[in-house]
Amino acid sequence: MSQTETTPLPLWTRDFTIITLGSVVSMVGNSLSGFAMSLMVLDYTSSPLFYAIYVMAFTFPQIAVPIFSGALLDRFSRKKTIYTLDFISAALYLASGVLLSTGWFSYPVFALLVFLFGTIQSVYQVAYQSFYPMLITKGNYSKAYSIASILESVSVFIVPLSTFIYNRMGIAPLMMANSVCFFTAAVMEKQIRAEEKYVKAEKGGGIRRMLSDTREGFTYLKSERGLFFIALYFLFSSLGGGVSNVALLPYLKSSYPGGEYYYLLIGLFMMAGRSITSVWHYRHTLPTERKFTIALTVYLLIALSEGTMLFMPLAVMFAMSFASGCLGVTSYTIRVSATQSYVPDEKKGRFNGAFNVLSVLGSLIGQGAAGILSEIMDLRFVMLLTQMVVFTAALVIIKGHKKDVSAIYNRQQ
Repeated sequence: MSQTETTPLPLWTRDFTIITLGSVVSMVGNSLSGFAMSLMVLDYTSSPLFYAIYVMAFTFPQIAVPIFSGALLDRFSRKKTIYTLDFISAALYLASGVLLSTGWFSYPVFALLVFLFGTIQSVYQVAYQSFYPMLITKGNYSKAYSIASILESVSVFIVPLSTFIYNRMGIAPLMMANSVCFFTAAVMEKQIRAEEKYVKAEKGGGIRRMLSDTREGFTYLKSERGLFFIALYFLFSSLGGGVSNVALLPYLKSSYPGGEYYYLLIGLFMMAGRSITSVWHYRHTLPTERKFTIALTVYLLIALSEGTMLFMPLAVMFAMSFASGCLGVTSYTIRVSATQSYVPDEKKGRFNGAFNVLSVLGSLIGQGAAGILSEIMDLRFVMLLTQMVVFTAALVIIKGHKKDVSAIYNRQQ
């Protein structure tokens, strides 16, 4: 028996450490500016509908762009794509910060800028999702994605600082700080040495080949029944998330004095739940044969929690948010580690592109529905209605196709 078979491979390799540290830096920057941008739009418009349009401007390009970027990123360097987009983002945030520091603001122009940020993010997301698993050593997928969840959770604790700075100094310093973070992350990501062998095998073919690869991404998803039903369910799950993204902040700001701080507290409790559970997942492994059952239970509980949360007193909302964070990171760890270890490296870009298209489509539908329904319906009932749709989707799609989905979830990674 070889040493490789008896001794687990180390997770914290040079490349994995670099990509992790780079993620921390960029997440901190986005936490500083992202929430402040939402507050600025609400402060200028005082309208859930205009806020929904702003959110949709960021989300909309994430439908079409991943269709093409997924195919391209199976042919070209994902590493170069990642650090190039970070350099571009650094320049855009710096220019935006300088412009906003003059006191200028135009909602239509700002919406176009956010649309551009969404376009960049959509390409970056597919590139990162497809490159990150290539830096994980065999047998360490669950641990690696637990770390990713921990980092995402910790970065959210920066948001209160962002709110404090925004309320006293405006948004310009936050945009400039994000520029520095993106630049730093790009410099770090350039140092990754992992060889992208698939690039040599896939290079060439032009536009016609790219379109063919795009179709292949959806064909591959359709041919793998387990992956298809997982992606289909997350279309509905993202619909519920899109509604929550639009409904929660406007509801709290209109219902409670200083509602944005209650929104932050809800987020902090959720991230605390994610952080604690992520640490648990890093140290422990879920029973392989029970992952499907755990995932289905989590999907149902999250839908029930998010659908009823706004009807509860604030203290109960905080507790439910903590529980949702615990459940959400468990869902994420099971799904991502299972699917990314299952899909071959040369198809990861196409799969992630197709998966992201479905997820973003659901999110966009949810955001638009929330914006429109907010004009005629209490936001609490908007969230309840959509989460009941998500609950039903979990039963029909995931439980209804247990054999196919469990073949992906209940396997050694």
